Amino acid sequence: MTAQRGEPDQPAQAIDGTPFLEATAEAKARYGRFNLAIVGATGVGKSSLVNAVFGRDLAKVGKGLPVTRGVHYYHDESLGIWDLEGFEIGSASTPAETLRGHLATIASRPASEQIAVVWYCVLSTADRLTPPDIAMIRELDAAGLPVILVLTKVDWTKNPLTGKYSAPKDVEEFRDWLEHPVDADGRPVDLRVQGVVLTAAYNKHGKGAGHGLGELVTQTLALSPENEKDAFRIAQRLNLPWKREMARPVISAAASAAAAAAAVPIPVADAVVLAPIQISMMGRIAAIYDLELKTMMSAGALAQLGVQMSGQALARSFLKLIPGAGSVINAGVALAVTAATGEAWMRLCEAVHTGKIDVSKIGQTWSSYAPSFVDVVRKIADNRRSRPGH
Repeated sequence: MTAQRGEPDQPAQAIDGTPFLEATAEAKARYGRFNLAIVGATGVGKSSLVNAVFGRDLAKVGKGLPVTRGVHYYHDESLGIWDLEGFEIGSASTPAETLRGHLATIASRPASEQIAVVWYCVLSTADRLTPPDIAMIRELDAAGLPVILVLTKVDWTKNPLTGKYSAPKDVEEFRDWLEHPVDADGRPVDLRVQGVVLTAAYNKHGKGAGHGLGELVTQTLALSPENEKDAFRIAQRLNLPWKREMARPVISAAASAAAAAAAVPIPVADAVVLAPIQISMMGRIAAIYDLELKTMMSAGALAQLGVQMSGQALARSFLKLIPGAGSVINAGVALAVTAATGEAWMRLCEAVHTGKIDVSKIGQTWSSYAPSFVDVVRKIADNRRSRPGH
């Protein structure tokens, strides 16, 4: 789709990026930031884990704030990482006492920086948790923080017949002990973790997707406070269906708003009134996919994209093909065009989010994602079927 060249009733400057930017900012403020604490010694693989799940280097999440010795806070708009170093041998304080002090420091920070979930990272090649590890996990539990014990750098092997991956036997035995810990005398150990997950951030060659990460994000979401679940869905980069589930109600709401705006049919020349609704929808979906288009695209580029994607551009192309539509946009057409545009934009955002398309190429790529006449007619038919009496 292209802008309406040579049609003075729809100048490009009639559409700008303001609704997009305002909707993105509103959505980000509403979803907030997800804060994760990662506890573990240097070399346990914390940075690799963060990069694999969130698509960010731990040291490059955003601003690094050395709150106190052994505690760093890295954050951007959607994700905050509290990096708590492992205990030091020879310290004057016990590991639990040191951690208690760190948690008190964090508790004094603003609400937007408070920890939602803790990943306590231990190398999978360890035989047992040490007494200091157990003491620190209890300290985290005492602070009311849900803890997932993450075994890192698991050397997974693939069964050539079934294609399934499995961990080494000693690692599986370690996991079994962690799930039902007992001491040397067979007495239960009070290990207060909410789950144990075996992970590898990358494959054996240090590339591609690792293993166990899907289980890790699923458990993390389940343990997150209700008001922070959406923030986690946005920050993580592994589970795309979660993002689609968030985006589709946004599309539905925008389609309904567009239908209301066209309750009294409007001439195609006046269809620019639908553009702010559709561009705001785009901004909210971009926030769900954690795309920083404001910093990646100029205001002019956003405006031009808005012209290309506006309802008028699509409606002008499709009206002559829709039987009985005439030269006006009615509620059904406005709803269908907006819904089809939203679905197309969601797919494009997903492609950018997963690195398949460079954000600077969005304008040139949109024509490959723009909804077709068939998409719009299908939406019209779906809407008619969903109405009472149809």
